[in-house]
Amino acid sequence: MEAKAQAAGAVADPPPDPKTIPALIDLIRLVGRSQAPQLRLRLIVAVLMTIGGKALGVLAPLVLGAAVNHLAADQPPGVAIGMGFAGFAVGWAVVRFLSSAAPQLSDVVFAPVRQAAQRRAAAETFAHALNLSLDFHQTKRSGALSRTVDRGARSVDFLLRILAFNLVPTGLELILAAGVLGGAYDWRFAAVAVVVVIVYAVLTFSISNWRIEHRRTMNTADTEAAGQAVDALLNYETVKSFGAEARAADGYDRALGVYGAAAIKANSSLALLNAVQALIMNVGLGVMAVMAGFEAAAGRMGPGDVTAAVLILISLYAPLNILGFAYREIRQSFIDMEEMLKVTRQSPLVADAPGAPDLPRSQDHQGASLAFEDVSYRHDARSSGLEDVTFVVPPGTTTALVGPSGSGKSTIVKLALRLLDPQNGRVLIEGVDARFVTQASLRQAVALVPQDVALFNDSLRVNIAFARPDADEATIWAAAEAAELADFIRGLPDGMETKVGERGLKLSGGERQRVGIARALLADPSILILDEATSALDSRTEAAIQKTLRRAKAGRTTLVVAHRLSTIADADQILVLKAGRIIERGAHHELVARVGGEYAALWRKQTRGARANADAATI
Repeated sequence: MEAKAQAAGAVADPPPDPKTIPALIDLIRLVGRSQAPQLRLRLIVAVLMTIGGKALGVLAPLVLGAAVNHLAADQPPGVAIGMGFAGFAVGWAVVRFLSSAAPQLSDVVFAPVRQAAQRRAAAETFAHALNLSLDFHQTKRSGALSRTVDRGARSVDFLLRILAFNLVPTGLELILAAGVLGGAYDWRFAAVAVVVVIVYAVLTFSISNWRIEHRRTMNTADTEAAGQAVDALLNYETVKSFGAEARAADGYDRALGVYGAAAIKANSSLALLNAVQALIMNVGLGVMAVMAGFEAAAGRMGPGDVTAAVLILISLYAPLNILGFAYREIRQSFIDMEEMLKVTRQSPLVADAPGAPDLPRSQDHQGASLAFEDVSYRHDARSSGLEDVTFVVPPGTTTALVGPSGSGKSTIVKLALRLLDPQNGRVLIEGVDARFVTQASLRQAVALVPQDVALFNDSLRVNIAFARPDADEATIWAAAEAAELADFIRGLPDGMETKVGERGLKLSGGERQRVGIARALLADPSILILDEATSALDSRTEAAIQKTLRRAKAGRTTLVVAHRLSTIADADQILVLKAGRIIERGAHHELVARVGGEYAALWRKQTRGARANADAATI
């Protein structure tokens, strides 16, 4: 009955049913905006074919019954009788074929609609998730979000297929079968068919609900086993480094043991469900056959009518074989679709204002001005944040941010990129409030080189050209040259086509940073933000990159986050942050000369450490 469907794999079982009517409305709306080709025509044709197929399925047993009655009729033997029977038999075969072909043709006609709806659901959710604010992505697990989109999109296809062309047509077939049995034979035949289907459905749903706990335990154990396996494989080096192979394997084995015990219970309960379904079906068929036999003995039915009545009930049972599976999967699919739609219902905290214009780009190639006016921002998970931060970065100048971890440097960077909006105050670019221009135009004008550069699992060419996919070969190589990366790329067997691996892990930290610098330089921004952009480089390469960055700063406004003060000694302005406030500001020589100053103390500490390392190297 359900064994094949069950064997397809463990699917997370549903919690309590969602509100079905709103979910159905969401599904209908999704189909409506799917932009499927000839949507209305395909829908009408598919529905008519499905209804026609079900009607022919009920008619086919009647044709075969007529053939049997004709053969059994008390007529002289001859060719006419044989030809008459053959005609009815061929007619039965043709009708049965049409009843089987109609749903398949209907599926072919409606398949583009299902695929368009599935594609629309996935594309809308993915695009909306990308547009959601930083706070959403910082609290959401990427793997879980990807699975939510994937399961939700597939649930749309499943619901359209199972509801529109399976369960609803089966209900229609029950009505047609009851009408035919009651009209052609006796109302009691219709009553038997309806009662058997109702009993079958009620017991199937009841046992399926009882089985959910076993399934949930099995699926939880399956998820745990898969999670342990993936976690150990992703952290293979850590497992090997601590000699924990046996411990990881034992944990996986224990999870498989829990899964195995739960799977036995789930399979046993499945066998019980299948046995109960078979019992109800065969009791119904037996009752129908006995009633038809009595009617035939009384002369009110022919032998063909007995055959037809039994076949109608058998054809009605066929789609009910997967009722338990369909019931469980429909519940799960509604839940998966609702989880997906929850993502699309979330509003981003950072969004373009209605009718927002693009940020005007500076035409004098001197960079853009950046100003913070009394900006305050506090993260939910922290006790403190930025408080009344005010500073101005004039066009073409360099401003450096220094301070201990948690002082607010990264928050300033995110506010400048408008990944966050200030809770108080304003961030101005070229004198325009960043909240009142489009995010796309703002991020074309502002480029970031982060401390930990994450790359796509693609070629070096794609990663460098990500900021400007339309850049030509010469421009891409110029950016690589500027980032001191060209010689490294030329030494690779595949050159620019070299794949960098997941998040760029095939490259060293310094190589990833140089790709990030090349990508930022290719973007040709008005404002360049460097967040510890040379932290993973060796001293020689860092010196070369610093020279390159000094050239890159020409004609640009630069905001630098640094822990090594030697890298920002030439900055026009240095802001020292502590606990979300600017406690010192000025040029390097001014801050170093300030007695008892935070910057001066940090400079002395770093220079003493550098001298100590140099002395140790000469010993």
